[in-house]
Amino acid sequence: MRTHHPRTLRWAGHGVLATLVGIGLAHLTAALTDPAASPVLAVGSTVIDLTPTPMKEWAIRTFGSADKAVLVGSVLTGALALAALAGVAARRRLVVGAGVLVALVGVAALAALRRPAAGPSDLAPSLVAAVAGATALCLLARVERTRRPAHDGDARADRAAGADRAGGAEGGRRALLLTVTALGAVAALGGLGGRLVSSLRARPEDVTLPPPADPAPALPRGLDDQVPGITRFRTPNRDFYRVDTRLDVPVVSADDWTLTIDGDVDRSVTLDFDELLALPMIERDITLTCVSNSVGGPYVGGARWLGVRLADLLDLAGIGRTRADQLLSTDVAGMTISTPLRLATDGRDALVAVGMNGEPLPRAHGFPARLVVPGLYGFIGATKWLRRLTLTTYAEREAYWTERGWATDAPIKISARIDTPRALAELDAGEVVIGGIAWAQERGGVAAVQVRVDGGPWVDARLGPDGGDDYWRQWFHRWTAAPGSHRIAVRAVAGDGQTQTADRTEPFPDGASGLHELLVRVS
Repeated sequence: MRTHHPRTLRWAGHGVLATLVGIGLAHLTAALTDPAASPVLAVGSTVIDLTPTPMKEWAIRTFGSADKAVLVGSVLTGALALAALAGVAARRRLVVGAGVLVALVGVAALAALRRPAAGPSDLAPSLVAAVAGATALCLLARVERTRRPAHDGDARADRAAGADRAGGAEGGRRALLLTVTALGAVAALGGLGGRLVSSLRARPEDVTLPPPADPAPALPRGLDDQVPGITRFRTPNRDFYRVDTRLDVPVVSADDWTLTIDGDVDRSVTLDFDELLALPMIERDITLTCVSNSVGGPYVGGARWLGVRLADLLDLAGIGRTRADQLLSTDVAGMTISTPLRLATDGRDALVAVGMNGEPLPRAHGFPARLVVPGLYGFIGATKWLRRLTLTTYAEREAYWTERGWATDAPIKISARIDTPRALAELDAGEVVIGGIAWAQERGGVAAVQVRVDGGPWVDARLGPDGGDDYWRQWFHRWTAAPGSHRIAVRAVAGDGQTQTADRTEPFPDGASGLHELLVRVS
């Protein structure tokens, strides 16, 4: 009895290969226009928007900074699984298989068009994917059927073919192999070409930042070399956390960028990048934290920011008579974030930043300009790739996270984290250095950090140098460890006297709370 499983698997492979050809060429097309319109990224972004908040938080906790790669991989896996089914369908009826591929691309096209800043040109990658994928499948089907002109199982056709069948089959296999190889090369070149183009476009621009009119004092030397394993006092740009809804990094040219301030203002103002740089600059050391950061989590970083005071920019537009209670910021792709106007203008060093740690903003962190509001979680105070600031009310406009039930007023909570030793570490008895970081922005900074072992009394740790009220602080404590299992806990005390709460809450809707505790084993 002849089995059809090898042919079924081969046709499934044809569907996958045809789809990869379409995806590769679409990726290249998107790299030349708008990377976010790439079919896989467009679908992935739609999945992010439609995913319930608890599932998003689970993904961040589970996969950390790899959550975007996992999502893209999942979307690609799902697409290729459906592509395999399309290939199997094409074995019987080519039009059905090609139709399934086109339908898949149609989903991607709709996803690309539903983005806030989408335009007709965003259809181009999906159209390329549809044409290339369907053409590749038709070509594979033609070669496949040429190598077997008779229907499977037709014994009379087999006998009629006689001795010529062996030679024909060999030629057909060779033709199929050449076709598969050529299409695989097209898919690979499209994908690699798209990556190369994207990397070339994403290179840092040659931008010279002006010196600050109001510089920050020199940052003291931290405990980086004194306490092995402790977080660095200043986070290098390459190590700074990144949490946002973008699966790509927007490529924005400083020459084409503008910032508009409008809404309930005396006059709308639009500045280009050179005009923004011509305004007086301030320099500040500020710690940013993501609202998705769990207790003891990694989504916090300290950097030196250079930018224009937000208050100075708003004064250009005139807000003395405004009735707005919300500053709605919009990025280059239409993403919106809301900041309570009273907190953005209460005297804190809120700024539109253009520099980070002495360099122009990296593209991944908001080039050409981003919002930095100390003391507020990033989802209400740190818009990257900033394009517009609109004064409005919460009753009139809802931002992206507000629509999803997150808080509108979310000051960063007092918190301390243990960096060393790690959870479940195996330690030697004797002196053990416990160390980490703590932050208490807009509350007078960190006044004290206290450590507790096995539920005993709270003991004051030694604090590292002070980088300012809006900056984190390193700390350490020398502990004489006895053999056995031990639980270590830490808490921070702010300059205003408030002590970090032990009440544990999840990040949704206004940030996690609770004490960072971990177990270690001493032998």
